[in-house]
Amino acid sequence: MFDERDLIARLKDGNREAFSLLFGAYYKDLVLFGGNFFPGDRDTCEDVVQSVFLKLWDDRRLIVIETSLKSYLLKAVRNGCLDELRHRNVVQEHESYVQAAGFADETDTENYILYSDLQQHLRMALDKIPQPCREAFEMNRFDGLKYREIAERLQLSERTVEVRIAKAINLLKKYMKEFLTQ
Repeated sequence: MFDERDLIARLKDGNREAFSLLFGAYYKDLVLFGGNFFPGDRDTCEDVVQSVFLKLWDDRRLIVIETSLKSYLLKAVRNGCLDELRHRNVVQEHESYVQAAGFADETDTENYILYSDLQQHLRMALDKIPQPCREAFEMNRFDGLKYREIAERLQLSERTVEVRIAKAINLLKKYMKEFLTQ
């Protein structure tokens, strides 16, 4: 087989051959594992696994693997599949709402404009927040991750995640105050 620790060390150094070996060794098994979440939907399974490998490459210098690489990748695929299922649920709920509401009336249009305006101000406020705080906040509020999950992904303590999210919320209140009092 191969020496996993050696390949991980080479991967961290940016060795493309090591990445290719890891990809070839684990890709098929990870796609099959994804099938537990998406039976019969190989395309989605492959998308999730490819995203996991892309993130592995992008974060290769920061990655800390405490168990085996295969365990790490299986957990990443599981999390990716759960994220995809959550996303599909949100889309389905939105589609159901739109169908139930029928055609938009004048109030819906006004609400849409107000919501769009709020989204724009929120995005501008988020852009002002320091990146570590913004990242933790977005993972919690937009991706629906729990503090523990964020801590694992960012390799931080839960307390640090909690502090970062609290700071982001306080800054958002400050930056959004003017818009909310209009």
